[in-house]
Amino acid sequence: MRNGHRPLLAAATIAVVTTGVAYFFGPGAVPADSETRPAAPAAARTAPAEACEVSAKYPKRQLRGVWIATVHNVDWPSKTGLDPARQQAEYVRILDNAVKRNFNAVFVQVRPASDAIYRSPYEPWSQWLTGTGGKDPGWEPLPFLIAEAHKRGLEFHAWFNPYRAADKDDLTKLPAGHPARQHPEWVVKHEGKLYYNPGLPEVRAHTVKVITDVVQRYDVDGVHFDDYFYPYPGNGTKFADAGAFTKYGKGKSLADWRRDNVDKLVAQVGKAVHAAKPYVKFGISPFGIWRNKSDDPSGSDTKGLSAYDAIYSDARAWIKAGSVDYIMPQLYWPRGFAAADYAKLVPWWANEVKGTGVHLYIGQALYRVGTRDNAAWTKAGELPAHLTLNRRYPEVQGDVYFSATQVGKNPLGVLDKIVQDHYPRPALLPLMKERGGAAPATPSALRNSGGTLLWKASPGARAYAVYRVAGAKAGDCATTDARNLLAVVPATGAAEQSYTTTSEGTYLVSALDRLGNESAPVTAPLP
Repeated sequence: MRNGHRPLLAAATIAVVTTGVAYFFGPGAVPADSETRPAAPAAARTAPAEACEVSAKYPKRQLRGVWIATVHNVDWPSKTGLDPARQQAEYVRILDNAVKRNFNAVFVQVRPASDAIYRSPYEPWSQWLTGTGGKDPGWEPLPFLIAEAHKRGLEFHAWFNPYRAADKDDLTKLPAGHPARQHPEWVVKHEGKLYYNPGLPEVRAHTVKVITDVVQRYDVDGVHFDDYFYPYPGNGTKFADAGAFTKYGKGKSLADWRRDNVDKLVAQVGKAVHAAKPYVKFGISPFGIWRNKSDDPSGSDTKGLSAYDAIYSDARAWIKAGSVDYIMPQLYWPRGFAAADYAKLVPWWANEVKGTGVHLYIGQALYRVGTRDNAAWTKAGELPAHLTLNRRYPEVQGDVYFSATQVGKNPLGVLDKIVQDHYPRPALLPLMKERGGAAPATPSALRNSGGTLLWKASPGARAYAVYRVAGAKAGDCATTDARNLLAVVPATGAAEQSYTTTSEGTYLVSALDRLGNESAPVTAPLP
């Protein structure tokens, strides 16, 4: 965050300032994709893959997420000092808004700036809970945040900022046990803020320790970084890391050394996360421009700030090294924007992940909808058109929206249109084979009893997918895509699971593990 807002709140401004290119909007219409394409093989289907067709409108697997920012009370809690019941009620409302829109993941900021939205043995309580850094809020938020997400079938990603130490540069104002006070040699004062020095091995070790602790102690599904690494260009002040560079630079240029520092941290975090719990995903949402063609012939056809050069963030290196499970570029510009055209950036990123096994999700600027500094964002159809364009690129496996407050506000009714055109059905999570898992046993004893589906729980199931087909016969392709998918029902822990039906037809139920691996379905006999 920058001053309480995501850095790309001013992304278009950054692009203009760095290139001198004025705003304009001139996108052409995005043609609709073909409504069907051949389906990939699935365990739940017995017919040959080529016999089943997939509707582009009803993707079976798609990440649909929302960022929930805690820094400066951007999203949650709405202000400091609220009692636990009010904080809990606000969070539940955010989740319910997400579920209403058929979302399936939340990215919750648990470490805004070397502080914690949980009881940490290494860092103080966050000031954004109580108004005072280090003050116990009187309850332990993180187990509640995770449990409520899981109750609603939402995957929970714990979002960390690796290098921000404090948003003021006065060490004496930090809580006594703050790592920056205990190790002032770790920090750099820069334009009124405190940053941990990415060039110090001790800083990397501390960051890895903090993240590993959360993964080991809490039931998180993922670990997430946003785009803050070295500070964004501000007033032109040099980042004062000359001492560390002299000690550790080893003949590299300053820029190469800084990128190598970030690359090392990313690799170390990914390794530690997977060693602690192999099923936990690790990913990053970098600034949307890796490099421009003017910087590198293989860069994107853009004219904005280069993350590689300005903040020493080399997303291409992380993809090639397999250091991350997913990459989520923040493409916070409209189609046709000269400095950074969404329609040009999506294919560039799709090409970068092609064949690597690294998932690609797109960070979407929901917060820009309804703003008036660019004509594109005054139109309710711009953001939905991004999702239509994404269909052209099978590498794009989902979208995440900034941020939760705007999901609640639904600017210009844009989420209604997204649900109608893109999220009319729930979706399973994209499969990430590298993280393991296995389909649970097919549910047993499925029956329809007076409008309630009942079945025996499958060991290891995190949720169940419920499908409905009109008529008495489901057919072999009933679960190929989501057109028949009614709900993803979180497992309750009871011996018998249930789902209330609302219409007649043939019902099928499959079991899902925490990674979305799906069993073959069982069909309920007609009542």
